[in-house]
Amino acid sequence: MSKLQLITKGILKENPTFVLVLGMCPTLGVTSSAINGMGMGVATMAVLIMSNMAISLIKNFIPDKVRIPAFIVVIASFVTIIQMLMQAYLPSLYASLGVFIPLIVVNCIILGRAEAFASKNDLVDSALDGVGIGLGFTLSLTAIGAVREVLGSGAIFGYSFAADVMPLLFILAPGGFLVLGYLMVLFNKVAKR
Repeated sequence: MSKLQLITKGILKENPTFVLVLGMCPTLGVTSSAINGMGMGVATMAVLIMSNMAISLIKNFIPDKVRIPAFIVVIASFVTIIQMLMQAYLPSLYASLGVFIPLIVVNCIILGRAEAFASKNDLVDSALDGVGIGLGFTLSLTAIGAVREVLGSGAIFGYSFAADVMPLLFILAPGGFLVLGYLMVLFNKVAKR
């Protein structure tokens, strides 16, 4: 598999949100706006890239009996670093994402990629896999957040363009399920062509 295919498969063929249906907690919890979706996606992508790289470097030194706990410790370390950086440099985004930032530790996308890919491949391929899966997750969350924000508040990335009479449903949890479902159908229909 080429280096470019490692990246594109995470965006299209193995998209974590629309194809693999992983990471639904942050997908539905933080995508009430495009900026929240993008912020969560970029934070997850950073953790994914760094943890994939670290795990690919230390995979031969970890005994099989403690492989998963060791992966979680590595992931938790990077989540803590990202959380501290967000709290220091992006306090408003940090406040809006809230509890979902520490929950990146148990995000099945990250642990799944550590187990399925990083523990079996070299540093460069693991980093590229993290970039691809991370970009797929970021683009998915941003798209869901953008649609919900446009339909629910008549704005995108905070810039208002419609009247204040938009249906609030799309900002609330049921709207998240509706938008996710329709975008999942659309993505899979277009991706199969």
